[in-house]
Amino acid sequence: MEIVISMDGRGRCMDNIFIERLWRSLKYEAIYLHELTDGFKAERVIAEWIGFYNTERPHSALGGVTPAEAYGETQPVDMMDKATALPTSPQAQQRQQYVINRILAA
Repeated sequence: MEIVISMDGRGRCMDNIFIERLWRSLKYEAIYLHELTDGFKAERVIAEWIGFYNTERPHSALGGVTPAEAYGETQPVDMMDKATALPTSPQAQQRQQYVINRILAA
């Protein structure tokens, strides 16, 4: 198995800033406020917060609207279903490296 470092499209680790901010918000706005005694309660608290984050919580980076409003979605989008479409996904990076290797080998 080959390990791929997560980088943005320019070869820097700037994409991690966004996900780290998301995890911080989740922890401080949901997880630390509840006594999570089991996995079922944790799953419920996290799912409720993600729903709130996507459909009710305004985002300053989106001009004060919710992600659902900004992207015209009525339901939150599970980006894991579209992970290979993201330029920073390991799959996309592996495909890009494969193409580069084929060009160099030619």
